[in-house]
Amino acid sequence: MISWEAGVARGKAPLSGGETERSEQLLAAEYVRMSTEHQQYSTQNQAQTIRDYAERRGIKIVKTYSDDAKSGLIIGGRMALQQMIADVESGEAKFSVILVYDVTRWGRFQDTDESAYYEYRCRKAGMQVAYCAEQFENDGSPTSTIVKSVKRAMAGE
Repeated sequence: MISWEAGVARGKAPLSGGETERSEQLLAAEYVRMSTEHQQYSTQNQAQTIRDYAERRGIKIVKTYSDDAKSGLIIGGRMALQQMIADVESGEAKFSVILVYDVTRWGRFQDTDESAYYEYRCRKAGMQVAYCAEQFENDGSPTSTIVKSVKRAMAGE
């Protein structure tokens, strides 16, 4: 569960009714990616799921980063993901959480550590990454870490 603490999104245990604790509205960026024009999970479908997730939690999406027709195997060519990470690390991002459809949209890196590395860079800069269509909260718990690792390995296959 995402909650608001001192202006930064922090992972928290789920609250009753799917609500979040916050002193003001949490601001988010959404990241969407699709490999081909004919993909089942178009960026529009991803964005709708992300927006539904945000609405249920009282999160306002203020920026969209979109990599259209870009492979998730490498970061090269994924200019939106690169820009998002740069914005986060610069400290100039006007949002406190990144919303992504699922683990595969973050990437299908052949080395699961590479996927984890980009998420870690965001987290190190104080930015939580939430996977909106996954059945787990990305809260840093042992269970979510294991599930995410397995999903990263499967995504790279």
